[in-house]
Amino acid sequence: MKQIEVTIMGQSYILGCTEGGEAALLEAVNHVDREMCSIRDAGKVKARERIAVLAALNIAYELAERPTAPPAAVARPQHAGEGHASTDVDALIRRIDEALGQDGQLL
Repeated sequence: MKQIEVTIMGQSYILGCTEGGEAALLEAVNHVDREMCSIRDAGKVKARERIAVLAALNIAYELAERPTAPPAAVARPQHAGEGHASTDVDALIRRIDEALGQDGQLL
């Protein structure tokens, strides 16, 4: 496994990635960095943890809004019990709400 040093919102991280996956990983890092910097620069949220949660939710929402059915040429069968992206996003939001507990609203 290859290791790559990246920067997200001014902080360095060393991430592992498979051979040949560097471009996809760097694209994901850039997406997360842009989203987090955008939230920070809006000035409403200061805590890194809250910025990270909001960025994760925004990215998850973007993914949920994409068409769920892959093109016919690369379609793969769903396994029993496998849900749609929106179900996964709903579960993620519930887990974040539980983790935040009494912390109140994100903004």
